[in-house]
Amino acid sequence: MTDDLHMLPATELVARYRDKELSPVEATEAALARIEAHNEAVNAFVRIEGDMALASAKESEARWAKGEPLGPVDGVPTTIKDVTLAKGWPTLRGSKAVDPEGPWDDDAPATARLRESGAVLLGKTTTPEFGWKGVTDSPLTGITRNPWNTNRTPGGSSGGAVASAALGFGALHIGTDGGGSIRIPSGFTGVFGIKPNFGRVPAWPASPFGTLSHTGPIARTVSDAALMLNVISRPDARDWQALPYDGRDYLDGLEDGVKGLKIAFSLTLGYVDIVDPEISERVTAAVRVFEDLGVEVEEVDPGFESPYEMFRTHWYVGAAKLMEGIAPEKRELMEEGTREIAAEGAKTPLLDYLGAVAGRAALGEHMCKFHQTYDLLLTPSLPIPAFAAGIEMPDGDDQERWSEWTPFTYPFNLTQQPAASVPCGFTAEGLPAGLQIVGPMHADALVLRAARAYEQLHPFEMPDAPREGDS
Repeated sequence: MTDDLHMLPATELVARYRDKELSPVEATEAALARIEAHNEAVNAFVRIEGDMALASAKESEARWAKGEPLGPVDGVPTTIKDVTLAKGWPTLRGSKAVDPEGPWDDDAPATARLRESGAVLLGKTTTPEFGWKGVTDSPLTGITRNPWNTNRTPGGSSGGAVASAALGFGALHIGTDGGGSIRIPSGFTGVFGIKPNFGRVPAWPASPFGTLSHTGPIARTVSDAALMLNVISRPDARDWQALPYDGRDYLDGLEDGVKGLKIAFSLTLGYVDIVDPEISERVTAAVRVFEDLGVEVEEVDPGFESPYEMFRTHWYVGAAKLMEGIAPEKRELMEEGTREIAAEGAKTPLLDYLGAVAGRAALGEHMCKFHQTYDLLLTPSLPIPAFAAGIEMPDGDDQERWSEWTPFTYPFNLTQQPAASVPCGFTAEGLPAGLQIVGPMHADALVLRAARAYEQLHPFEMPDAPREGDS
């Protein structure tokens, strides 16, 4: 067993299993040892199932010995975000208001597809309460921390998933994204995450935040995310809004490059007031890499005004719907912020909500037309590096809610386009910067291919261990 076995990508793990050079048990033991060594520093898990994982790994080992794997991720150590159902495990959603007694009789579609493919499930990763904000702390699990500086936030709401990815707590990680919850933490921690096109990955039960919410992969490499998407995009009859399954292999054509594409680059989307100078520098340098790869890059804003109020209306009404399902006597156990946005959402007039729905449709139409000219849109993933852990907004800002400091992510939840965060360097403090790649509707493969083209020239760097830095 090599010292860095825990950092091997899923694609390499599977190749070594096939060649009988490595056992799923060895890979799982390495992941669990890594969790034992470093999880306390980052608090990435709400539930660790070591014995169950090892039992699954032994079953996988036997299948590989016979040359009969269940699927393309058989034996790969994997985590599930704790807003996603996993049969037999409580899905507490970061909230003391959820009864851990259950019953917990169902897998969500993504969990089911991974289990059917033989993935080794290590446990469930942390989330803010019901995934409501862009950082990861909750009344239930406390504060999750950034591996690059444990005094900083990893972002959210898939904060436990990205910390796990960065530190080698498994190779594959399920995230969800209703306003940036895959891309925000991926950007803050320097891992790769993609919000697939809405409906690409079946989801059930439906999120209270409705059609803003997406399920997708978080990983240390683009190839691993593509491999994972192959599995979790398989059909599930419980999701009536899912796209028709097309059987696409997202690894096919992944190495084809981007030469000849026409790409738009917008550093502010035309309305973001301030982008940290170091973030701007790193993102601009990443865009220049695409020019070197034979892409025609044009600096141009996509031409829409800030959709913040539109997103806020959808998000807060979703929170109000969520609160309907919480018994009144349980609500006092919930975080104040969750209750505040739910209360505001409950006051939203119907015509205001329908106006936001109409505005969303217009935004989606606008972006469909924009992509008739441009194959992709590049932006920063975030305008700032990671700030202090345990707070919703950066100190000193007069912002009211988390969505004000992540203006690049939520527009593409409204439009439902595929969008990914690609690590593109570090600030002088050693904090990651992220490049967002946004594709036209249904162009998940193109987003992955562009991300891979960048990764080939600038491989992603992961921390050797959690690092404590200045607050």
